[in-house]
Amino acid sequence: MADERLEKLAEQLEQPLVIQTPGFDARFPNTNQSKNCWQNFVDFQKCVKLKGEDYVPCQYFKRTYESLCPNIWVEKWQDQLEKGVFPGLKERKAHH
Repeated sequence: MADERLEKLAEQLEQPLVIQTPGFDARFPNTNQSKNCWQNFVDFQKCVKLKGEDYVPCQYFKRTYESLCPNIWVEKWQDQLEKGVFPGLKERKAHH
């Protein structure tokens, strides 16, 4: 039984790891992808707010920011969202 598990594990390790990365975005032609990361995180939050997390096009933004952004940034931004202090989604107040 242990041999079967080892054989399965060996087969799994032989298969190539497939990593999907986002395609080129002309808005961010430089190598530094920080702005691209930020914008896709914000776009995902806006998309979810408007259409819900199950809306398939929102998942593009999520896959992109998950691929580009350091985990520590995402954790910080999610914490800020929970506290209502995330700077990317503050409501704009009308000037009278």
